Amino acid sequence: MKPAELGFARIKVALHRSQEDNISPSRCPAVCVLMPVRDARGTVARAAASCLEQQGVEPELIGVDDGSTDGSGELLEGLARRDERIKVIRGPNRGLVAALNAGLAECRGRYVARMDADDEMLPDRLARQVEYLMEHPELAGVGCRVRVEPENKMTAGARRYLDWSNSLVTPAEIRREIFVESPLVHPSVTLRRGVLETAGGWRTFDGPEDYDLWLRLVFDFGMSLAKVPEVLHLWRDRPGRLTRTDPRYRPAAFLRLKCRYLARHVIEPRGGWVLWGCGPVGKALARELAGLGWRPEAIVEVHPGRIGEVIAGAPVVPVERAGDFCRRHSSLRSVRRFVHLGAVGQAGARERMRKEIGRLGLVEGVDFLFTA
Repeated sequence: MKPAELGFARIKVALHRSQEDNISPSRCPAVCVLMPVRDARGTVARAAASCLEQQGVEPELIGVDDGSTDGSGELLEGLARRDERIKVIRGPNRGLVAALNAGLAECRGRYVARMDADDEMLPDRLARQVEYLMEHPELAGVGCRVRVEPENKMTAGARRYLDWSNSLVTPAEIRREIFVESPLVHPSVTLRRGVLETAGGWRTFDGPEDYDLWLRLVFDFGMSLAKVPEVLHLWRDRPGRLTRTDPRYRPAAFLRLKCRYLARHVIEPRGGWVLWGCGPVGKALARELAGLGWRPEAIVEVHPGRIGEVIAGAPVVPVERAGDFCRRHSSLRSVRRFVHLGAVGQAGARERMRKEIGRLGLVEGVDFLFTA
């Protein structure tokens, strides 16, 4: 985004904030919990109770029944008759994004807290997140560390993702690794309502709506995201979770989305890029970015059998020659002219690569970004 456009976006956000600050607490709750529901009869009552049993905050719960067929909608309405803090919206099955935006339209509080109908909030989550947002006005939203239950049924991949996500807390850490994967667990996040509305809510497209929102907030609106460094949310990792079953969350959709932002916000300002790693993950990244008009200037590889090849139109060079190659092909005669993108999927590969980029004088988060 151009500086003028970014400034305009920030002005809009500031206007929203000033309007929110004038809301009387006696008329509106500080926090609206937005919880889409689809066939969750066995868990939704406990999820709702965990929202309403929060300490230090009196939230309103917006339950959006997305065409459930198992009686979840009727159960929600029964809960609402007993507790005026619950508001229920019912409609046909139109999907998660439509349910989220329908619920957002009914939210009145300064903050919108996401929640899934099979998760649980720990009692201090909302108070801690609201306190954090009040102390950090530069933040669009704040998540928290997450614990998965049942923990003994987690796959190795889910464990790696959770450990990685929980390790990212500060805005700098989240921005540094935002192109690896979605750095926040969606139902654990509380957002400023004004910022969320300014960003247009959640977007309907063939891709992950949460990752899309984080990228838009950070790059299109110049905002930051962070986490309260405590476990405040219990995440139910079940086989039927949408992230496992909906094609919008397939790896190719994540890759296409991240490459659009890499091309526009990272590669274009530097005039080119260098790929580190030409295994399956690296080749997929190179293909996607080439389709956007950005072929790699070079490919840095440790595998001796690939050195000297030309892949995706780029020469494959060994790590020890990466600096010399970039200096020869850069008008600035600097290894730091191009942005370097690491695309390695193996466990432990990032740490090995960090040692190499340090020797070349590359700064992670500035000259070098991991994309896997």
